[in-house]
Amino acid sequence: MITPGIVKANDIRGIIGAPGAEWDLDGVRAVGAAFARVFSLDGREFVMGRDMRVTGPAVAAAFAEGARAQGASVVDIGLASTDALWYASGVLGLHGVQFTASHNPAEYNGVKFCLPGAAAVTTQTLRDLRDLALGGLPAPAATPGTYRSIDILDGYAAHLHSLVDLAGMRPLRVVVDAGNGMAGHTTPAVLGSLGLDLIGLYLDLDGTFPNHMPNPLIPENLVDAQAAVREHGADVGLVFDGDADRCFIVDEHGDVVDPSVVTALIATEELHREPGGTIVINTITSRAVGEAVAASGGTLVISRVGHTSVKAHMAEHDAIFGGEHSAHYYFRDFWGADTGMLAALHVLAMLGHGEATMSELAARFAGHVGSGEINSTVPAVAPVLERVRQAFAGRGDIEVGDGVMVSGPDWWVSVRPSNTEPLLRLNVEARDEPTMATLRDETLSIIEGGTDE
Repeated sequence: MITPGIVKANDIRGIIGAPGAEWDLDGVRAVGAAFARVFSLDGREFVMGRDMRVTGPAVAAAFAEGARAQGASVVDIGLASTDALWYASGVLGLHGVQFTASHNPAEYNGVKFCLPGAAAVTTQTLRDLRDLALGGLPAPAATPGTYRSIDILDGYAAHLHSLVDLAGMRPLRVVVDAGNGMAGHTTPAVLGSLGLDLIGLYLDLDGTFPNHMPNPLIPENLVDAQAAVREHGADVGLVFDGDADRCFIVDEHGDVVDPSVVTALIATEELHREPGGTIVINTITSRAVGEAVAASGGTLVISRVGHTSVKAHMAEHDAIFGGEHSAHYYFRDFWGADTGMLAALHVLAMLGHGEATMSELAARFAGHVGSGEINSTVPAVAPVLERVRQAFAGRGDIEVGDGVMVSGPDWWVSVRPSNTEPLLRLNVEARDEPTMATLRDETLSIIEGGTDE
């Protein structure tokens, strides 16, 4: 069983093995078979990994069964963060599959895909895969695929270390909140050898998420790390999402650093290394990033929101770095893919090689006030987007390619449907708090006024 709606713009994600299930293990087998057929993997290998979700072993086994029946051979890396799967695809040159639902609740599981070299798949390819999977299991191939398992954790850690100058850093005290997600698996391997004073929170892998949800976009999921930074006098806090491809930064005061500011910091560093390089951001990343890129002599490319689109733009423009408002960070040296841990290493290197505090580094890119992401549930998206478009007509430049984006001279408002959840997302930015608050409240009123349609 597969509910078509679980196939999103960037991946597959739905409830499994719980009340309200949107797919089951037979559906997973069908997805595995469809994957093998869409990418013509009969007689060829692909690499797969999984996060710590309770249903992970059964989902991985069912997918492998479906793919092997179509002649595809499995290289299983076992427990892995999503960026470790990207690494495996990159070094092995194989199609990749990661079983994860990222920050979604425990009853969800899903699949992220990549082409060899961690390259992005397209939304149309996901739709083709969905359509094949809805047709059920096809006849098996003449020869089933094989299975082998490998361990890539040490290689993944060594590769990340090779991309950042970590020598000679001053001693740093660092809080790491893994949220019982996959950063608990990768932190010892990547950060354990750097001479840091590590204070770990929720490093044990537990797909029931007993402490807080692994979604750092929601402020309540950051409070434990913020408190720990203040309590221990830490230099910085690192908060990862469930599959550890995203990392949020907390400064020495326990305040959250806007991911757009982190994007500006890393972009500036990368442009110092490669002057004139290209940086990719999404439509709702702060204007602070564009200003930083311009000041550093770089070229800015703007993508739709979502890792599929950003990765495609990274490849198309040979971009050196990319960042999203949601704390996805992309690196050309990492096959153009997103990795929270590599972003964390860059931040640690900036701190460790200088005397500035995290808040002082972040203050270089102050001057814009953001609302943060505000989510609303609406019965129908299109009428609400039209309400927003009409309300702002004549007040700024309006674009409708990725929801509705209204841009004024020193502010912008974005209302867009989520790529991963049944939500409408609002983001607002202005030069000052009163303007931002006024625009935010006005737009929320428009959204809420459309909930009865």
